[in-house]
Amino acid sequence: MSDGDGPTSPSDRIVGLDALRGFALLGILVINVRAFSMPEVVLSNPTAFGDLTGANYWVWLVGHVLVEGKFITLFTFLFGGGVVLFTRSAERKGRSALDSYFRRSGWLVAFGLAHAYLLWYGDILVAYGLCAFVVVFLRGYAPRTLALIGLALLAVPSVIEVLVGLAVDPSALASTWHPSEAALRSEIEAYRGGWLEQMDHRVPTSFGRQTSGFLGYTAWRVSGSMLLGMALFKRGVLTNDRSSRFYRRLIAIGATSGLAAVLAGVLYVEANDWGAGTALFWRQFNYWGSFPLAGAYVGLVMLYCRWRPEGAATRALAAVGRTAFSNYVLQTVLATSIFYGHGLGLFARVSRVEAFAVVVAIWAVQIPLSVLWLRYFRFGPLEWLWRVLTYGSRQPLRIDRSEK
Repeated sequence: MSDGDGPTSPSDRIVGLDALRGFALLGILVINVRAFSMPEVVLSNPTAFGDLTGANYWVWLVGHVLVEGKFITLFTFLFGGGVVLFTRSAERKGRSALDSYFRRSGWLVAFGLAHAYLLWYGDILVAYGLCAFVVVFLRGYAPRTLALIGLALLAVPSVIEVLVGLAVDPSALASTWHPSEAALRSEIEAYRGGWLEQMDHRVPTSFGRQTSGFLGYTAWRVSGSMLLGMALFKRGVLTNDRSSRFYRRLIAIGATSGLAAVLAGVLYVEANDWGAGTALFWRQFNYWGSFPLAGAYVGLVMLYCRWRPEGAATRALAAVGRTAFSNYVLQTVLATSIFYGHGLGLFARVSRVEAFAVVVAIWAVQIPLSVLWLRYFRFGPLEWLWRVLTYGSRQPLRIDRSEK
């Protein structure tokens, strides 16, 4: 670890990057559990289903302000940084960077399709894989150029939503903002049913997200965030290579501006009684507030890793980060086994407080399991399979005793 404001050693930078990925992956579940445990509409309008008073309100509010949009943004930043890291490594080893990366991205899309249609409609892997095919061509640009292009892409869905909100009669949004009892009941029955019954909702929802949802929103946000991540990686921000003073400023500015924007959105929507006319406007506050707040989290994690590079929390987060792909899918397997009909069947039967308790329980499984796994294996199981498929050859998995 470096002293004062100087650069950190390469080993510390790797720990910081892995810890940040683990931090992001664990945080994502705080929001994803809403879709695992309740009808999909709660992701946009929490008043449409379930109790939103007392402790349940505060669980929603804290999750919305501090987590929603921020941790998936962090995760996407890191994926963008991984584009640069992977292609640089391939080039150093004399391989075709694009050939290897296209195979890698193609297999990610395949994994994502299986995840979406067989397990959970909220999959992000398909979008990552598809966007990666495009952003990889921009990897050689300077950080400033990458950031400017990224911001331009991020603005597209925001502008579209605002224009639609201005042009469309609020009554036209009512059915999606406040679904009918029949629509909610249909979704609830599907997920309380067996695996085949769940297909009635999972298949069309996954398809919609991967077509119109992807073209109208996800592609722009994911690609833009990846490009910002590439810029941050090249500037050394994601690798703990900047000064401590830089990270402290990032925390202060990011937290202040991000929290102000997100809280303003909450005040706006609540002042308008969660009316359908606010549906597309209030999203913009959190949409733009999530980026500076994600930056603040980068600063927090990097400074913590400098302070406690060998600490238990740092090592645990880094272990989760090194097995993030496997842990992402494991979250789905555990959560659907708890909430869906092929498991405990608790879908739409738990409060927001109880759903958060499930998040903590899943963390309690994933964190020690990740640490234990990496004592004996080099990669997570899905990370290993992904490498085998990417390179077309068997990769070593177990750690030799001589390496310990």
